[in-house]
Amino acid sequence: MTIKQALAFIESHGVVLESGRGPVPNVAMAIAGEPIRGSWWGHPDGRAIYRLTQAVRASPEVLVCRLVDGKVIYVHRRLWPALVRMAWRFPRRRLAAIVEVHTRTGRHRVKTRRFPDWVPEGVRRAAAHLREEEATSQLATVLGKS
Repeated sequence: MTIKQALAFIESHGVVLESGRGPVPNVAMAIAGEPIRGSWWGHPDGRAIYRLTQAVRASPEVLVCRLVDGKVIYVHRRLWPALVRMAWRFPRRRLAAIVEVHTRTGRHRVKTRRFPDWVPEGVRRAAAHLREEEATSQLATVLGKS
């Protein structure tokens, strides 16, 4: 799978898990092309999964957050207005954007950007014009599962 294919997978589903099990599809399994038993780190495609998930996390088209059950979730930009419109249905901490930062020592640190600080102005405007019924329909797979 290429980064373009991974982003297309996320766009088509709107909301996906980075890995693990939950109410939405899992991008690690999509990359592997099969169910993954245990950690994806031990899968033969583990390096490809890591490389592609890092590229996805860097994409401006994807919000990385912990929207469902505290798991790492990717939300495609096309659903950001619906997410903003329905933000009242989620705990604020689940809407925080998470960014993995590489320190000078080579360690990885997770930083968060609070909601709604990460929301672009155009998305705010689109959310304000979105009917609640439409937003609910777009987020049906995750509403009530946060």
